[in-house]
Amino acid sequence: MVKFQTLVGRIFAVFGSSAFTALAGGAVIGVELWKAAAMAGFMAAGKVTQSLLSAWAEDGVLTKEEVSAAFGKKDSPASPEA
Repeated sequence: MVKFQTLVGRIFAVFGSSAFTALAGGAVIGVELWKAAAMAGFMAAGKVTQSLLSAWAEDGVLTKEEVSAAFGKKDSPASPEA
């Protein structure tokens, strides 16, 4: 079971990283920077939250694999067999 504090921290990290990348786009098209950052951050955090809630709704448990999938973390490639 993944700790709630860890999930909240990671969601804030997704919000921040998405908001940061939107700043340049907002500047280019003339949108207020705080609005561009807020929209990007809320959309990214919402996508992750929706994915986590869907996984939890299936069985009431969140596994590390489900959390990694929600945050878009790729599984490490399997070692090649000889």
